[in-house]
Amino acid sequence: MGCPDCNGTRSDIAGKASGVVLEIGFGSGYNLPFYKNVKKLYALEPSQEIYDLGKDRVASAALPVEYFKSSAEDIPLPDHSVDDVVSTWVLCSIPDAKKALKEIARILKPSGRFIFVEHGLTQNRFMAMIQRLITPVTSKFTGNCHLDRKIDDLIAESGFRFESLEKFPESGRPLMFSYRGVAVVRLPYSDDRPHGDHGDERAGALEEPELGRAA
Repeated sequence: MGCPDCNGTRSDIAGKASGVVLEIGFGSGYNLPFYKNVKKLYALEPSQEIYDLGKDRVASAALPVEYFKSSAEDIPLPDHSVDDVVSTWVLCSIPDAKKALKEIARILKPSGRFIFVEHGLTQNRFMAMIQRLITPVTSKFTGNCHLDRKIDDLIAESGFRFESLEKFPESGRPLMFSYRGVAVVRLPYSDDRPHGDHGDERAGALEEPELGRAA
């Protein structure tokens, strides 16, 4: 989705990230100006051509950026090597979204977070039916974008639980439904989950979240 700040959404999502961060689906770097507390950014983007469109943004960025020409299903980083992973409107188009999410879980530190905004399956039954009907056609000319992926289920089924989650229809776009939140990797010893450099800021991961607003 190509917009400078998308009504403050990019600044909200990127602004939450800190430490060593991986952004999946980096594109041409629209999120770069909004990273405030990031020491280093890994920019994962399978299309060299799209990444090259943002070379000026990368060159003027106030933080070091390392580019990976790779898909999110195969992230070239060691286990537990990043503090946060950021995704803005990416999971809808990844061919194997669950595999990508499991890769994200693999590379996150125990104190790490997956910070995201995505669009997917609406809670409105009639609109959801339309999404399912048209996605096999529209995905062929919208960069494999799937309108009918239930993003919260995909994330939860890939080993995460939510610190926060909002679900809401996009104003003026009846077929677009948004999911925005922060998820952490589920651990068998969650009661004594380490919080690393982020301290009590992440203690909310130990409690059940309130699931935002419904459509």
